Amino acid sequence: MKNVVLVLHPRIDVRVLMSKSEGSVSSKALIIYLGERVEDLLKEYMVSQKDQAEQELESTIMAVFVFRENSSLLQQPQGIGIIIDGVEVLNELPSVAAGVVMLFGLCYALNMEYPQGLRFTFEALQKILMELGSNKMSSKIRKLSGELKTAQ
Repeated sequence: MKNVVLVLHPRIDVRVLMSKSEGSVSSKALIIYLGERVEDLLKEYMVSQKDQAEQELESTIMAVFVFRENSSLLQQPQGIGIIIDGVEVLNELPSVAAGVVMLFGLCYALNMEYPQGLRFTFEALQKILMELGSNKMSSKIRKLSGELKTAQ
């Protein structure tokens, strides 16, 4: 994932990538680079907002949720999980990156449609990172793939 972030934003501080928030930074960078909204995939809350968060998550179609003790991205989150159709299907995940990949895996294994607003992000996960069906890519994902190969 480090190469993805470096291609997406060459000025990013490598020390940030090495921190515990590496997966969060990489996931967000990929989503932003592809012109999609981070909020459509990652729902971040403070632990003190748990009741409000649970209400919001009940109406969420598909997302990775993160609970933090404070707003610092350098501290390990208190809880990371996955919501599908308002139901918590996984929790106690080790990182945001693990949550994103697990959500992708659930969608792929259960033959679920990728969320429309995140179709490029999920296509990049499928075709570049997982190398599944990589012979057919949208032009946006083909461009990213070429940039990643050049960066290696």
